[in-house]
Amino acid sequence: MANKGGKVSENVPGKFYVDDQCIACGVCEGSAPENFKMNDDGSHAYVYKQPANDGEIAASKDSMGSCPTNSIGDDGE
Repeated sequence: MANKGGKVSENVPGKFYVDDQCIACGVCEGSAPENFKMNDDGSHAYVYKQPANDGEIAASKDSMGSCPTNSIGDDGE
């Protein structure tokens, strides 16, 4: 389960977030490219756009379920 207290700073405000345990595997970027990106140095992903429709929500939830480090959360502020 993602750590709400460990959110990476690049996340945009909203329900979904990535925490500091991300290993930059690229699963979320591949599953939900409209919502996740890698940071500039490639060390972790972050939510750059909160899901805006049912398709993006489903893709973000798929990313959350596929994340090998459980670094994606959906209880953000």
